[in-house]
Amino acid sequence: MLIAGVCAWLVYRIVGVRMAGARPVATTRVVAAAKDIPLGSVLTAADLATMTLAGTPPKGAIVKPEDAIGRGVITQIAQGEPILDSQLAGLGSGGGLAPTIPQGMRACAVRVDEVVGVSGFVIPGMHVDVLVSGNPPGAGAEQGVVTQTLLQNIQVLSAGTDIQRDAEGKPQQVQVVNLLVTPEQAELLSLASNSLKVQLVLRNPLDTQIAKVPATAMRSLFAGETPAPAPRAATSRTAKPATKAYSIVVMNGAKTTEEKFASPEGQH
Repeated sequence: MLIAGVCAWLVYRIVGVRMAGARPVATTRVVAAAKDIPLGSVLTAADLATMTLAGTPPKGAIVKPEDAIGRGVITQIAQGEPILDSQLAGLGSGGGLAPTIPQGMRACAVRVDEVVGVSGFVIPGMHVDVLVSGNPPGAGAEQGVVTQTLLQNIQVLSAGTDIQRDAEGKPQQVQVVNLLVTPEQAELLSLASNSLKVQLVLRNPLDTQIAKVPATAMRSLFAGETPAPAPRAATSRTAKPATKAYSIVVMNGAKTTEEKFASPEGQH
């Protein structure tokens, strides 16, 4: 009994010292999403909830709901996810697509065919290449339609349907994709959309390499030709002089013959 009492006292002392040395974990109550919040929404009180986080909260976490209400969402937020200040536009910027455009960039709307829009791969956040097809100015009729990669690694801001009118004035639904481009790229897209067919091709978001892709003509598909490589810049090289020739005339009576021989020295 004496040994058991000593052991119990030692255990009590050890556990007591550890419990006394342990510090309580600090918690923080932050604002979270009460439901899935899509891109471009303006936050209301019904969209927000609160949650308790142990330890240090994420950088930019919003503590007060009033600091988030009325601000536009510039990235999709999942239900139960803490809302960060970097995920929201500035107060007074409103919702929609405009607050999601970084400074110095532009959102350019591109009309695509139904296959591209309905297939589902063109969604916000994806990266695409822009291809254009048409007849180049000044090209001969034998060349036919040419397809050229116009832009590469372009981010998709939004994708959806829009109502436009056809040649007869009747309303029709068309697939429209908004791309994040520079002002110079926006001019190229606007020019291409007016007279050429625009096609989007999906690429891996981790693949940011800009490839040198030559244009492909329609005739190469039927002739079995491979696309011609991109033209290289001309280099200054000394032209090799052409090989000259000399001739010998042989007269045998009334018959005359002439023989020509190559002359590496360039002399006749």
